[in-house]
Amino acid sequence: MAWWIPLLIFIARVGDVSIGTIRTILVTSGYKKSAALLGFCEVTIWVLAVSGVIQNLHNVWSVLSYAGGYAAGVLVGMTIEERLALGYRVVRVISLQQNGNLCERLRADDWRATRVNGQGRNGPIEIAFLVIPRREQAALLDDIRRITPDAFITVERVERPHGANFGPLAAAVRK
Repeated sequence: MAWWIPLLIFIARVGDVSIGTIRTILVTSGYKKSAALLGFCEVTIWVLAVSGVIQNLHNVWSVLSYAGGYAAGVLVGMTIEERLALGYRVVRVISLQQNGNLCERLRADDWRATRVNGQGRNGPIEIAFLVIPRREQAALLDDIRRITPDAFITVERVERPHGANFGPLAAAVRK
């Protein structure tokens, strides 16, 4: 077996697993056509990688390169997905500061926040809800920590938001 066969198997696995990771995110975010196109590419590369391993099962390097390519592909795919930052997030902030005016301060920084008054164990609390494009999550969390460092924050993935002038165009106009 030529020395470069395991290298090609490794590279193919990195490629198809990376594509598969991104495809999965696109599927869960509702991007049907893009997910289908990536699925086509993913399976084509996978078939080539598997055929290379099957033809060279007698060589341990081809099997190890297949497994190593899978592991590296997971890391590469996750890194690409983090950089693309697809989708939306709902951020819930529970501020223990009474009369801290968290939402007012967030709105002053151009964040669209909804305020809910609540009652905590030690008295009144302010709860803020925000729906944001994922790529803005780090900036929002920095602002929240600056405004109220002791806040309790949760972040969850959201399907495509609708209504109230929300969507990709509204998000682009906001900042």
